[in-house]
Amino acid sequence: MTYTVNCSILLTELPLLERPAAAKAAGFDAVEFWWPFAGSVPSDADVDAFARSITDAGVQLTGLNFNAGDMPAGDRGLVSWIGRESEFKDNIDVVAGIGERLGTKAFNALYGNRQDGQDPAAQDELAVANLVAAAQGVAAIGGTVLLEPVSGTPAYPLKTAADALAVIAKTQASGVGNVKLLADFYHLAVNGDDVAAVIEQGAKDFGHIQIADNPGRGAPGTGTLPLGEWIARSRELGYSGPIGLEYKAPAAEAFAWAIRQNA
Repeated sequence: MTYTVNCSILLTELPLLERPAAAKAAGFDAVEFWWPFAGSVPSDADVDAFARSITDAGVQLTGLNFNAGDMPAGDRGLVSWIGRESEFKDNIDVVAGIGERLGTKAFNALYGNRQDGQDPAAQDELAVANLVAAAQGVAAIGGTVLLEPVSGTPAYPLKTAADALAVIAKTQASGVGNVKLLADFYHLAVNGDDVAAVIEQGAKDFGHIQIADNPGRGAPGTGTLPLGEWIARSRELGYSGPIGLEYKAPAAEAFAWAIRQNA
C-alpha cells in the first residue's frame, strides 16, 4: 500500500461515492478523503452510504479529515475557530465512529484561519484544547490526529513544519502523544520551507505524507519538485506509512506516472 488516492481532489469528474471504486479500478488499494459531508454531524444514512462506498470498492480508507467548514468558500478548519467549539467536539465522535468502522487511523484536523476581530492568542489556546480533545477521541481506536501547514491561504497561520511542530509540542505538554505532522511536500515547498531539511529532522515522526508537484499542484513529474527523492529519503529515515496523492489532474491521465499493481 504505497499510495493512497485522495478522492476529494482526484476523480472529481465522478460523484463522490463512485470515486473509491474508480481508484480501485485504477490499481490502488487505499483512499483518503477530506470531510465528505455537508455538516459536522451527518445522518446515519449518509454515513452508511459513505462507508459502503469504501467497503464495496474493496479499498482501505487510510485517512479522513475532520470537518473543515466550507472549503470552497475559503474555510480551512474549525480547530481554532472561536464560536464553533461544540460543533468541532461533536464532529470528533463522528470521525472516531467512522474510523472504528472502517479501520482508519489517521485524521487530519485543519487548524483554521485567523478570524477578524479575534485575538490570535485566544484562537491558538482554543486550537490546542481542540487538538487535545480530538487526540483523546481517536486514541481509543489507535488513531492519530494530523496537523498540516497549508499554502495559498494567507489567513491560515501554519505555513511551515516548524509552525505545526510548535503547536504539536503544546499538545504533548497537555498530555497527548498522538498528534503528528502531516508533511505535505507541496504545501511546504510553496511556502518556502526547506523540505529536505524537514525530512532529515523528522521523517521518522511524520504522521503522514502527501504529495503534489509544483508549479500547478499537478501530478508528479508535471513540475520541478524532487518528490521521488524526498519520498525515498523519508523511507530511509523511518517513515513507513502510505503516500497521499493529493494533486489536481483529469481522471483520464491522473495516474499515468505511477507503476501500479495491475500495470
